[in-house]
Amino acid sequence: MTARMRPILTRTAVVVAAVASLAACNAINRLSEVGSGPQVSGISNPTQRPGYQQVSMPMPQPAAPPQNANSLWRPGSRAFFKDQRAKDVGDILTVSIEISDENATFTTSLDRTRETEESVGIANLLGFEASLSKVLPKAVDPANLVGTTGASSAVNAGSTGRTEAMKANVAAVITQILPNGNLVIAGRQEIRVNFELRELTVQGIIRAEDISSSNTVTYDKIAEARVYYGGRGVASDVSQPRYGQQVLDIILPF
Repeated sequence: MTARMRPILTRTAVVVAAVASLAACNAINRLSEVGSGPQVSGISNPTQRPGYQQVSMPMPQPAAPPQNANSLWRPGSRAFFKDQRAKDVGDILTVSIEISDENATFTTSLDRTRETEESVGIANLLGFEASLSKVLPKAVDPANLVGTTGASSAVNAGSTGRTEAMKANVAAVITQILPNGNLVIAGRQEIRVNFELRELTVQGIIRAEDISSSNTVTYDKIAEARVYYGGRGVASDVSQPRYGQQVLDIILPF
């Protein structure tokens, strides 16, 4: 084994061990759900979930709002009456998600042909060619030691078509107020139907001005939007390739 191959084999062994560990954990979870299906997660504080990080964005310099004496208009207010729209940490608003992508088609083709032929021989080598017969068998001709021929042909064709459509509403909670007044929101929804659990998660940054009078904001007004819709359960497990196949797809170079 060469020194160059050792790091490659080491990394491969680490990847296989990690995947095997994850597969074992997932297998235990799946075995615990046999006959009952996936369990719905408990309600928790979004800021205390593993991996949560506060959002940090470029902010303008803070400026004190102007003070108008004897004025009924309060700086920052949008109406004389109390605004019922979400504005503080912990307030709830509705995120309206409506995605409808047009059909997309991509077609590509490749046709490649290559032929090679090589011949190597030693007719003269400082006079030592006469001594090659003592080393090589008598049937070997020093003038025609190596000869190779090769031919390869490849034809590739691919076509991709995609149509996406999604429409859903999810309630989100304001988890952070940035110095410039923008709001960081996070919402999560879990729906269990029989043995399949569907999850809808929304995260991002919105402006308070984009919240409508019905306390709703559309997904296209969310900056750094992260919309996740997936599921887990019997149907999701069957639709995915096995862990061994996924590992081979990553490791095998052909």
